[in-house]
Amino acid sequence: MDKGLDWKSWLGWRRAQPFIPPPSPPLRECGARREFEDLLNAPLSRRGGDGHEVHGWAKRAICCLVVAAISLTATLSLLAQAPADMPPQGHFRQPTLRVGEIVEFELSSRHAPGQELIFPDSAANFAPFEYVGRRYYPTRTRQGRSFDRAVYQLRTFQLDSVQTLSLPVTVLRGRDTLLLPTTTAQVRLIRTAPLGAARGSEPPALRQNLELRPTPARFNYPYWLAALAALLLTVGALVLGFRRRLRQRYRRYRRRKNHAYFLAQYARHVERFTLSRSLTNMERAITLWKNYLSTLEDHNITSLTTREIVARYEHDADVRLALQLADRVIYGNLFSEDDTETDLAFDLLRTFAERRYATQGELGEV
Repeated sequence: MDKGLDWKSWLGWRRAQPFIPPPSPPLRECGARREFEDLLNAPLSRRGGDGHEVHGWAKRAICCLVVAAISLTATLSLLAQAPADMPPQGHFRQPTLRVGEIVEFELSSRHAPGQELIFPDSAANFAPFEYVGRRYYPTRTRQGRSFDRAVYQLRTFQLDSVQTLSLPVTVLRGRDTLLLPTTTAQVRLIRTAPLGAARGSEPPALRQNLELRPTPARFNYPYWLAALAALLLTVGALVLGFRRRLRQRYRRYRRRKNHAYFLAQYARHVERFTLSRSLTNMERAITLWKNYLSTLEDHNITSLTTREIVARYEHDADVRLALQLADRVIYGNLFSEDDTETDLAFDLLRTFAERRYATQGELGEV
């Protein structure tokens, strides 16, 4: 090109030049894709065979629309190939059954992992069958699909030749629920009665089974409760009717136990005093005697003096002599050469306690 040409002349010369596409690698794609690439690599504008000018932006827009259409078609084909949610499937595990015989009905469903399903429970309507039991299996998820399965044990007493069953499955969707009906399953009933009986002839002879079957014993709660109530009423009546005599017997029992305990402890203190000649043991014996009489007669004499105790027991000679001898030994520290006086004091106090015990026993019986 001459350097003296202006830009308009150069543009006219450039348009008159034949179009030469740039080199491309070996073609392995289809012809349509090769034409799209040629259109995309074309210059901004060139003159067509009929002399009209075709702009590159229009061709590029057409190419984009074609590519979008191809992508949409591929996406739809992939979605069509993906497995869709199938309705719940239900079928009997055996094709026939007899009246009263247990048959198993299997209910299964394949769904998305995020979908929540609720299978029927024992309160569902299984007509014309009766519910006996069920077994649930854990959910299994493989390749983006979940599989739930449950097996129901049913039995029927209807006489229809063909009996059908369809159980709905509940789908939870937020606050709403959706019932999905299952495929209808059917089972054929096998009749055991002879055909002649159905045609109006003589009825067949009944088969008898007189073999005894073991029956587990059950606890009879009403009878036991009635017996317990009767026993409580009897005990209550006995207590109300003999409460005074029972109370007296209980008091005599307590007095007898306390008297035996007093005699044992009193003899132990006397023996210790005889061996050690310790005033502490003698004081303990006198204190035990006062506590015993206070409990026996329900009157506290532990805080009374010797004179008040003698007056309390109507100036009993044994009590006065025993307490005077004890006071002379304890407070006056006057021991005799022999143990006659101390032994006499201990004997008088024990004898008086036995006499008071006998008196209280006679009063209690009255």
